[in-house]
Amino acid sequence: MIPCLRGREVIEGTDPVVRYNYTESGNYTLRLQVGANVTQQDMPIAGVYSMDVKVLDAIRNIELEGPSSYQVAENVSMLFHVDGRQTRYQVTPPDFFYFSDFERHNSEIAAFHLDRILDFRRVPPVAGRLVNMTKEIRDVTKDKKLWRTFFLSPANNICFYGECSYYCSTEHALCGKPDQIEGSLAAFLPDLALAKRKTWRNPWRRSYHKRKKAEWEVDPDYCEEVKQTPPYDRGTRLLDVMDMTVFDFLMGNMDRHHYETFEKFGNETFIIHLDNGRGFGKHSHDEVSILVPLIQCCRVKKSTHLRLQLLAKQEYLLSSMMAQSLVKDQLAPILIQPHLDVLKVLAECIEKEGYANVVTDHLRGEPPAHASTRQR
Repeated sequence: MIPCLRGREVIEGTDPVVRYNYTESGNYTLRLQVGANVTQQDMPIAGVYSMDVKVLDAIRNIELEGPSSYQVAENVSMLFHVDGRQTRYQVTPPDFFYFSDFERHNSEIAAFHLDRILDFRRVPPVAGRLVNMTKEIRDVTKDKKLWRTFFLSPANNICFYGECSYYCSTEHALCGKPDQIEGSLAAFLPDLALAKRKTWRNPWRRSYHKRKKAEWEVDPDYCEEVKQTPPYDRGTRLLDVMDMTVFDFLMGNMDRHHYETFEKFGNETFIIHLDNGRGFGKHSHDEVSILVPLIQCCRVKKSTHLRLQLLAKQEYLLSSMMAQSLVKDQLAPILIQPHLDVLKVLAECIEKEGYANVVTDHLRGEPPAHASTRQR
């Protein structure tokens, strides 16, 4: 059965998130996180698969207000990300710490397309759309704390700021024009109620402190310890982290403190690339520290290495592929040099340790080479 989303009520509000619960349709959850106010445009799907096209069409057409006439797949959880504190043309101020950077809805959209182009397919489908802050949030919420943060600005625009640790104040409110605001909507397949996820601390997590450094920032041999620690001592988990490293570097995302996997499959599963809102913040700066896991471990999947080599060719440049996939999305510029930097790091690893010790053909069942090649 493919149900409609009916019986919607807002059950929780935290900045910049509004959580919807569709009780009459199997307890669906739609999580709304509120983006820069720009003209609505239909996102092209060049470079993604046909099933992605169907899901993205469903995402764009689903109604957040009132009973929906648009049918979506059963057991679907959705997240809507909106953050109007920065336009897509603004860059992260140079004095901002990574943990105080703004979340960007257009980063979530671009991350989905980048993930598909890299052939990882670990980001849930994401599409951009407009939301009516009056009808779809304020007038239907039962969260009094959230409702009290709505106000009419001097420019007669509807604004709200919710509750959160950073930037939740009148001075940092999310404002519509007059009550329309753009965001990204992601479909989580399957729903959390059916497929529980486990959260893991990223071994290369940053310190999230103004003055302290993480262990990996001061120990060049840190990866040797990680290789001996479950779940990175067997299977493909370490290689999956290397994929995530490449993905984050191309986005400029320094905020990967945790990651998730499907709980049921233990270590025999893949990493889900969630929470990509702090990417694409500095288009003129390549944050090489994001590549430290790859630099220290010198390990990569053969499929990832081949894909990066393909995307370095003139006819398949990553910049061109992203431009085609986001042809009507005004996200710019699309990164080129960071991609080439990934290949440079891998080339140095291969020269130092040999191709067979760096590139792992995991699809053929070849066991990942986690054995240490260095003496501590």
